This record gives sequence, structure tokens and C-alpha cells, in this order.
Amino acid sequence: MELEWILAYLLLGAVVGLLAGLFGIGGGGIMVPVFTTLFTMQEFNSDQVVHVALATSMAAIMVTSLSSLRAHHSHGSVLWKVVWRMAPGILLGTFGAAQIASLISSRALSLFFAIFMGWVALRMMTRSRPNPSRELPGGPGLALAGTGIGSVSALVAIGGGSLTVPFLTWCNVSIQRAIGTSAAVGFPIAVAGTAGYLISGWGAIPGSGMFGFINLPAAAIVSVISYSVAPLGARLAHRLPVNTLSRLFAALLIFLSLHMLYVVYAA
Repeated sequence: MELEWILAYLLLGAVVGLLAGLFGIGGGGIMVPVFTTLFTMQEFNSDQVVHVALATSMAAIMVTSLSSLRAHHSHGSVLWKVVWRMAPGILLGTFGAAQIASLISSRALSLFFAIFMGWVALRMMTRSRPNPSRELPGGPGLALAGTGIGSVSALVAIGGGSLTVPFLTWCNVSIQRAIGTSAAVGFPIAVAGTAGYLISGWGAIPGSGMFGFINLPAAAIVSVISYSVAPLGARLAHRLPVNTLSRLFAALLIFLSLHMLYVVYAA
């Protein structure tokens, strides 16, 4: 691997780690567009470049979310009962959707990703107050929510924070606990999604360093750096004005999603 790609992955890992700890996300909203751009520049097959970006992002999220989870747990901000109740649905939805993603074209996946991230960004910019009487649903309701969150997360390679945090705050969970719990939910999403993309893409792309749709060297470099940086983001989440940061992050998501569409459709 050339030095320029290693440096690009190192920088990406630092940014992803900071955002993972700060917002309780896996970082897929950043990684997928950037990986798509970098893999296109490295002349990956245009029909599979988004699949590789999604799978590699999911593999990196597996490590990043574990670091973020540990950091938020140390602050006592993880609702473990909610995590365990959502986990079965998350595993089922994520693994199944990762299998389906292999049957969808790169252009269709990139379009779905951009539309979804645009919706997430809009929600972050116009966050409204929930009904004060609303509470978390019971076990079946949380499992169903987990299935939906896991399914969408696999199709756009996110750790679920873009859906889990709004869902929990909608149920009147404090933003700090919602972020911490989202970080914990991101780990089973990443494990199931990685397994799904590994199996569905096995043998599809020949070459060293490829495991299914996963580019292992890229995932390893990004995840090692992001693992180290995520605790810093978690500490900042308890000190900085999260609402202002959320709006800035939302603007970044929109820009990266539009750039990803340009890269894929111009190829």
C-alpha cells in the first residue's frame, strides 16, 4: 500500500474516532463517502466500490464502537437494559440487510445513503422537543426498534447512532444517556453487519487484503486510530454544547453525501 493511502486512512481514523465518541455514532456517515472516493481513486470496480466502502466502514465501526462504548460506560451513561432488549432485533435486522445489500447496485446504494443522510442531517438541524409523557417501549417494542435500526444501519454502514439517539431522545432519554446507549448499540450492529458483508461478498473481489467486500488493510488502519481517539470525543460530549456541534456535523454529512453521489455517478 502506498504512503499516501496510509496517511489518508490515518487522518480518516482520527476524525471518525473523535466523532464516534462525541455523538455516539459509528462514523459510517463520514467513512462511506470518503472510502468511496479513495477506493475510486485506487481504481476499484465501479460496480462494487460502494459495497466495499460500506463493508470496510462496518468492519472499522466494530472497533471504534467498542472504544466509544467503554468510554461512555465509564461515565455511567449506558442504559444496558435497553441495549440487551434491542440486541436480538439489531442482530437479525443488520445481518439480513447486509445480505440484501450485495444484490443492490452501487448507484442505488449511494442514492439511498445520500437520501438517508440528508434526512438525518435535517433532523439534527431541526431537533424538536418530545412529548414529556412519552416513555421507552417494553421489550417487544425495543426489539422491533432494534430490527429497524439494524436493517437501515447495514444498508448505509452506520453504527446506528443516527437512528438510536433520535429514537431514545424521542422517548425522553437525556442526550448524554442516549449518546452513551447508542455507542453500546453500535457494537452488535457492527459485528452482525461485518459478518453479513464478509459472507455475501466472499470471493466476489479477488486480491490480497480483501475479505468478502471488506478491505482489511483500510479497515485496520482506520479502526486502530479511531479506537485511540474515541475516548477524547466521549469526554468532550459531556463538556461541549452538543446542539451546536450536531448542526455542524449535519452540514458535514450533507456535503459528504453529495460528494459521494458525484463520485459514483460521474464514474
